[in-house]
Amino acid sequence: MNNKELLDAVCPTINVVGSAFYFIPETLALGKELGLGGMEFYVQGRGGQMGNTDSAAVAAAFGYFSPALIKSLWDAACAKCDPLKAGTAHMQAAANLGRAKFASLPGLDAFVAAMDKVNNAANPEGLGLYAAIRTEPLASDVAGRAMQLLAVLREFRGSAHLVALRAAGIDGKKAHASKRPDMWKQFGYPEDEMPVIDDAFLAQMAEAEKITDAIVEPAYAVLNDAERSALVAGVQAAKEALAN
Repeated sequence: MNNKELLDAVCPTINVVGSAFYFIPETLALGKELGLGGMEFYVQGRGGQMGNTDSAAVAAAFGYFSPALIKSLWDAACAKCDPLKAGTAHMQAAANLGRAKFASLPGLDAFVAAMDKVNNAANPEGLGLYAAIRTEPLASDVAGRAMQLLAVLREFRGSAHLVALRAAGIDGKKAHASKRPDMWKQFGYPEDEMPVIDDAFLAQMAEAEKITDAIVEPAYAVLNDAERSALVAGVQAAKEALAN
């Protein structure tokens, strides 16, 4: 398969499964041990590797969310827990889910090796959240490492997509309205600020997707045919395992 076919086969699923650990009971319990509520752990855990920075930097790295919402959650979390500690715990939560779901996954070693190769080939320049999360050491066991890498590669494309949105003339707020209109209020926005999404804007969004592909493609292009097959099969197997 060519690079475009590979991206189409794996990236949408990685976007879904890479966040599978965010709000499960086990993750919420780990956050509670740090004194953090569910959304506090989500924000500080995802942004934790950025360190003790201002919430405005975190909001910019996340995109999509209202900066006011990120500020309230980040500041509240930082009053209780060190961000780097929360970031490490969040990645531990990912590993825990991988160990619970992926230990018997067929082709797991080859799947993890392919993801490692993509992650190692990825250029983090200008990709704030991805650049931060990839500094966190990964688990040595393949099951835990598999879920962590799914989360990391999700941040890789997510960070690249924010750059692509800027290049296409779109801000994260309007992109969020286009992608998740049902979660407008949950991301911190009032109903009366919902923008109009028309065909011209959808064309801009399509252009942003093309730019995103162009940014991430070189990292995936390093895979040979066997590694591409292992990645495609592994992503699908992970999706099925997480659904059970």
